[in-house]
Amino acid sequence: MGKIIITGSSGTIGTELFLQLLKKGFDVVGVDKNPNRWFEELNKKTIVANLLSKEEMKKLPIEDIDMIVHLAANARVYNSVIDPNIAKENINTVFNILEFARKHDISRLLFASSRETYGESSEPKKEDEVRIEKCESPYTASKIAGEALVHAYAKCYGLDFVIVRYSNVYGKYDTSDRLIPKFLINASKGKELKVYGENKTLDFTYIDDAVNGTIKSIEKFDEVKGNVFNIASGKGVKIIELAKKIKDLLNSQSQIIVEPNREGEIEFFVANIDKAKKLLGYEPRYSIDEGLKKAYEWYKYQGFL
Repeated sequence: MGKIIITGSSGTIGTELFLQLLKKGFDVVGVDKNPNRWFEELNKKTIVANLLSKEEMKKLPIEDIDMIVHLAANARVYNSVIDPNIAKENINTVFNILEFARKHDISRLLFASSRETYGESSEPKKEDEVRIEKCESPYTASKIAGEALVHAYAKCYGLDFVIVRYSNVYGKYDTSDRLIPKFLINASKGKELKVYGENKTLDFTYIDDAVNGTIKSIEKFDEVKGNVFNIASGKGVKIIELAKKIKDLLNSQSQIIVEPNREGEIEFFVANIDKAKKLLGYEPRYSIDEGLKKAYEWYKYQGFL
């Protein structure tokens, strides 16, 4: 296999995927608008470029590129409700990457999508259950549009693809205001843990499981191309219960505050991961309790707690 380009390589999933692919002997180059803050060895292999800029896209290598793993995206759902332009940027980024692939005869793409594409649900979702009328936010629309563009380029230009839909990935390298890092940091300081939606239940995936499923998709690409996979834990946890688990883990006195669900955010999602198990041999290793413990240890070691 030739080189693999990872876009969004300095992000949470990108950093761990980059590391693991290098350990497995893959030739990898990262692309991100930010340098990698965690590992100088990755930073040396990272091209700092804004994928929204056609001029900066010229920084990307074109020789001996076998595959693009497109992770780069503005990934905060509620932020897209406040400012829909960040969803538009997601769509434009996917388009620019697809055009880059087409113009330089790169025929293999792995696209990172999201469980948000399913919208609101009441039972575990299979990969063929996405409906555009259930689109809940501009971010959701950007991921559905990205998937549609990937399918269009497959039909028109012979692109081979795999789409992976992640679900609430958490753990090391995440310093955003996503729910789990925010809860961990707030609990460590005795600050309130705010839950939006009394019955909100989501499928949280520890970072190592998400990356493992992605690597299996890369290694088995030729066998499974043209498929979409849910890469998740396959189990739901109520956000209120999650807050209690974090309080117990940190022996925190933080108060749990429950408020109405926010606009654009779904209240229930659990992934059906049977297809990934069958075709990829994917098997999540970490329960929510084990994942939270690992995450806590990492944030504590890094001095965030």
